[in-house]
Order: sequence, then C-alpha cells, then structure tokens
Amino acid sequence: MRILRPLDRYVATEFTKIFITTALGFPLLVIVIDLTDRLGKYLNRHLTPEQIAMAYVYWFPESIYMVLPAAVLFATVFTIGSLTRHSELTAAKASGISFYRLLVPIFGGAAIVMLFAFALGELVPISDIKRNELLEEGRYKPGNERYNFAYSAPKGRVYKIAALNVERRLIDNLEVERRGRGPDYPTYLLAARTANYDTTHKRWTLKAGDLHILPDSTRNYAIQFDSVRDADFLEAPIDLTSAPKSPEQMGFRELRRFIRSLERSGADSNEIKVELSLKIAIPVACVIIVFFGAPLATSTQRGGTAFGIGVSLATTIIYLMLIQLTKAIGEGGAIPPYLAAWIPNMIFGAIGVVLLARVRT
Repeated sequence: MRILRPLDRYVATEFTKIFITTALGFPLLVIVIDLTDRLGKYLNRHLTPEQIAMAYVYWFPESIYMVLPAAVLFATVFTIGSLTRHSELTAAKASGISFYRLLVPIFGGAAIVMLFAFALGELVPISDIKRNELLEEGRYKPGNERYNFAYSAPKGRVYKIAALNVERRLIDNLEVERRGRGPDYPTYLLAARTANYDTTHKRWTLKAGDLHILPDSTRNYAIQFDSVRDADFLEAPIDLTSAPKSPEQMGFRELRRFIRSLERSGADSNEIKVELSLKIAIPVACVIIVFFGAPLATSTQRGGTAFGIGVSLATTIIYLMLIQLTKAIGEGGAIPPYLAAWIPNMIFGAIGVVLLARVRT
C-alpha cells in the first residue's frame, strides 16, 4: 500500500508552490521597501553599490526566517481554500477521504519547513554580522570610558567588565568565563582586579586575581596570581567599545552560554531568555499554524482570493502583535520569560484544535 496517493501529491504540490512564492516574495518586497528608505543613508557613508547589494544578500536569510510561519499559513489557506471552492474537498470526502487525512501532506510540508527554520535560525546570526560589517554599522562612537558591560569574545569566552578607560588602556574588575567540554577542555573562571594593555606586545596583563578551573562538576582548582598575561585576550581597548552582539546575532548555544554568564554576574537575563525560547517557538509555529489556518479556509466556499488574503494577513498581524506583547511582558519579568515566547503558539494552537475538531470530515 502506497503511503502517498495521487491526491496527496497534488495537495503537496499546490502547498509547495504557494509556500515558495510567499516565502520568497515577501522578503523581496521588504528589501525593496527598506532599500528605498535607507539608500540615502548608505550613500552618505560612501558605501559602494557592491557593498549595499551584498548586505541585502546577507539579509535575505533573516527576512525569510521571520516570514516562514506566515508563508505556511498562506500556503495552507490558499491550498484548502482552492480545494473547497472547486468542490475538490467535497469529492474527496465522497470518495472516503476525510478532511484530516487530506491534511497529512500539508502537515508533512509544515514539518519540513519547521526543520528548515531551525537550521536557518543558526545561519541568521552569521549573516546578520556580515551585513552589519558591510554597512559599517554596530559601532559605538569612540569614547574614553565604558561601564558595566559584557563582551562576547571568540572561543566561547565572555568578558564582564566593570570599567574600561580606553585612553589609559585600563580595565577595573575584569571577569573572564569560558565554558568547557570536559577535562581536556575545562571550564574556567578568571577574575582580576585590574588589567593593563601593552601596546608594544598587544597583550593584556591581568593583576591581582584568581583563576578557577573546573574540569567537571565535582572539582574546582583555584590559583591566585599577582600578574598574568592572557594569550587569548587579543582585543585592544578600542575593540571593546564595539557594540556587543544583539541576541539576534547569537546562535542557540551562544545564547545559552551568555545567559549562564549573565546569571552568574547577577545581571538581568530575561530578554535573552525570551530570545532563546523564540528560536524554538517560531519554527514550531510553522506546524501549529496549520491547525489554525486549515479549518478557517473551509469556513466559506465563496470568499475567493480576497478571503484567503484577508484571513492570512489578519492572522499574521495578530500573531506578530502577540509575540511582541508577550515578549515585552516576559522581558519585564511579569511572567516567566520561557513561557512568554510560547504563549502565542499556545493560544493559536488551542483555538486551532477547537476549530479543527468542529470541521465536518
């Protein structure tokens, strides 16, 4: 017995065509609008056409990532709506194929999109950094001092700095954390009262501190030092004035590591926790949105294209508004941040299950 029937292939083909059109069309429209609005600013920076063009190429993954749930919704509504208007849904039911069975290829397509979204979510931070470099964005205006900040460095290291004086090349109260993988590459925590930058050797000298090496959860080797040079601390003072990575520029593992570092330092990590949860919640929404969109598409047989567009746009707008609302509430600490990211999915999922249960099969 074949799992995929001709009707399954037909539904999957229609879903795929609409999904690809929407997933590529919306980002292109956003890029054209953004370029029209910002072209003058980019030209004032004396950016070349090649830089601007490549910057938008690097922006494309992020644009597609944010539109994936909406693209799945459009594909679901228009596929089911078309089957309904042309009486193909009625014919399928008359042949003994239930509405739920008809949705199998759509759920399968949404599951593939979800996996694609997980992978794309790890690519977006890399492309976003490259885009900012091309557009020469993301740097603070040079200043002599900066206070109470964290800096995400290569090799999984995080610096927490109480005070930085660029002119004097001096750091007060420095903490360096590196998350390890075991005894061969242990976690360590380093704290120094001060650090001075040597412009000749281009190295920092850390003074009056402690180094804690943690090969596993049961061992902690502590070393006190008067003065030491950190071979991996290569950033010059001016480099530390660079704008820190935003949560959108961090991958899933990097965000988790950064959250642990912030919690150890006593800083507020609610915003980062919400962003971490959204990296899972948004891809999962690609499947949940099918529960909501499929029954809505059968609610009228005469709505046509205008009905499909209206339902899809209204649902997308409401979903995005809910994300922003619950995100702000979660960042403020009114509700657990991990829960805040999932509330829109929970609401749409619950409504979708109720609507799906009421559909005549």
